[in-house]
Amino acid sequence: MAIKSPKPEEIVVKLRQVEVLMGQGMPRIDAIRQISVPEQPHLSGPN
Repeated sequence: MAIKSPKPEEIVVKLRQVEVLMGQGMPRIDAIRQISVPEQPHLSGPN
């Protein structure tokens, strides 16, 4: 099952939401969590 990549427009909207929240004094990590950005697992290549 393939992972759906967000459209560029969706990314821009989320970045703007984070900027607004940070402008209101919210820490970056809390702003990111509030807009529901999933954490990306770290994928490493072959060892």
